[in-house]
Amino acid sequence: MGIGWPLLVALVVLVGVAVAAGVVGRVGTSRMTAVAAVRAVVQLGAVSLVILVVVRSWWSTAAFTLLMVVVATWTSARRMTRHRSGLAAGAAIVAGAVPVLAVVLASGTVPLTGIAVVPITGIVVGGAMTATSLAGRRALDGLVARRGEYEAALSLGFGVREAAMLVVRPAGAEALVPALDQTRTVGLVTLPGAFVGVLLGGGDPVAAGAAQVLVLAGLLAAETVAVVVTVELVVRGVVRRPG
Repeated sequence: MGIGWPLLVALVVLVGVAVAAGVVGRVGTSRMTAVAAVRAVVQLGAVSLVILVVVRSWWSTAAFTLLMVVVATWTSARRMTRHRSGLAAGAAIVAGAVPVLAVVLASGTVPLTGIAVVPITGIVVGGAMTATSLAGRRALDGLVARRGEYEAALSLGFGVREAAMLVVRPAGAEALVPALDQTRTVGLVTLPGAFVGVLLGGGDPVAAGAAQVLVLAGLLAAETVAVVVTVELVVRGVVRRPG
């Protein structure tokens, strides 16, 4: 990929399209879109400058992956609730990411080197973060929107957890829709990043496909565990809304 004025112009135009669509559609995301795009440029630029230094040492690699988890936790917490209990999102993210990373590293499918560990950790933690945010937000919204059903279940003798689970469980299924759709349609509708990255790096299509299947399976596992833990945190009242 060429880096220069054409890339800059393309980025500006694409962000402009997203902002304009938000304004026309009045969805209220125009400012957030612009800020997110600027942050992406700054953050990826910074990472590009430091990543080679980070991966030279296991201590710096561990510190960087810990930073990923902290930022993911903070992001999910803010998306779910303004209450400090949202920080429990970190438990869901770690619960989803750690087993997946353990499997792919222990099996040798991803080499135990900093340059390999950092990107795969970012992919898995990012997926767990997104699933946690969606599940937590929708579960909390469900408890408010379906309050009558929750109270009716309590009146019928259900326990607090069981009553909450009746109205919250669908939020978990909805939070997994993006991951399921991406997995179902890979190769037919989408050619995701890992596949394209291996091809651009000179790998053959079979290696690219194998890498992408590994990523998708890992993401599906991490996100499913994260969603289950998030829903459990909500129904048990660990994560809640203010007031």
